[in-house]
Amino acid sequence: MSQDPVELLWRQQEEPEPRPGLNVGRIVRAAVELADAEGLEGLSMRKVADRLGFTTMSLYRHVPGRDQLVDLMSDEVMGEHPPAPPAEEGWRARLEAIARQAWEIRKRHPWLAEVRGTRHLPGPRGVAHYDDMLATLTGTALRPSEVIATIGLLGRFVDAEALVLVERQREERRSGVSEEEWWGGRDSLYERLDRYSAITHLWESGGWHHPEDSFEFGLRRLLDGIETLIQERDETRDETCPECGKALEPAATPGRPRVYCSRACQQRAYRKRATT
Repeated sequence: MSQDPVELLWRQQEEPEPRPGLNVGRIVRAAVELADAEGLEGLSMRKVADRLGFTTMSLYRHVPGRDQLVDLMSDEVMGEHPPAPPAEEGWRARLEAIARQAWEIRKRHPWLAEVRGTRHLPGPRGVAHYDDMLATLTGTALRPSEVIATIGLLGRFVDAEALVLVERQREERRSGVSEEEWWGGRDSLYERLDRYSAITHLWESGGWHHPEDSFEFGLRRLLDGIETLIQERDETRDETCPECGKALEPAATPGRPRVYCSRACQQRAYRKRATT
């Protein structure tokens, strides 16, 4: 079966009534259930076919291979994101809500964080989610490149936290021993730690008795950093070009401050306003 992978991803959402019997939607949903239970390492076309009661070759008539199936699965679960909060709530509340939604989805589907690499195609649901995230910071004092970099940083943080869940589940499936049980049996290690001063001080101070929630702690610190950057940009907003972010030269005419760094940036901004 030869099919454009972009066409496969985007057409799947555009077809309101899938054909009866085996179809892409059924294959994707079965694959998601399998990955939820066994992780991405346990996913194969054969296992999905067995789950559906079809031959492996019959799946290939609908999905070219495992890589394309993973892209379809990713876009499927991205559809679990609710609509983005309204703009009136402010950028921080909106971005925080979307990040929490992404975290909840990864707790239900930890394998989503395993979809790594730079050549996984996004589907319509994934693009819509990315657009919602970008929209939370569009219109703030951040430069366009900083908006993109900030959203990329936040996405990588959520995935990094989810990968901890993936690794924990993988080890528990492999060993049959829970995380708590495994660490609870390391007495010979703990007996050797009192020679380390910082570890001993933090232990005796109760640092490990009530640990911080790593996701909550990290999300707050990231949002604090973004807020600080936006405040810094607000303070210098009149000194940089709103179109490209370059520093503005002093105005040639007193009383008429420069808004754009060049005629080209001014024209680009005017064209944007004319088309909105």
